[in-house]
Amino acid sequence: MTDTAIHPEVPPSGTGCLECEQEGSWWVHLRRCATCGHIGCCDDSLAKHAGAHARETGHPIIRSFEPGEDWFWDYRTDAYADGPPLVAPESHPARQSVPGPAERLPADWQAQLQRDREEQALKDRAREDRG
Repeated sequence: MTDTAIHPEVPPSGTGCLECEQEGSWWVHLRRCATCGHIGCCDDSLAKHAGAHARETGHPIIRSFEPGEDWFWDYRTDAYADGPPLVAPESHPARQSVPGPAERLPADWQAQLQRDREEQALKDRAREDRG
């Protein structure tokens, strides 16, 4: 399937989450917008910049920006999608820490992620109860 939301010739915006880099924050995994090349942090990261970028821009397809991963995700269908190879680099450098960047990773990063997951689960349940 060729999707008009995928522009394989567009290079990535960098090797880290664009917004996390600007904010001095950290991420778990990285995702690449298949339309414009924006690199954002995954939905398991605290800031969830890749998903926010998709909602704000209407760019619906991302590709993993992790070494050895070549899957696409389509936010329109909440499902994996097919896509062509993208212009290099297709991932962040293998030497780059995950999560990262290492120098900004807090000692309690796992506890922070667990709290975030628990808070999100409470919000989801409250939304279901209202709906």
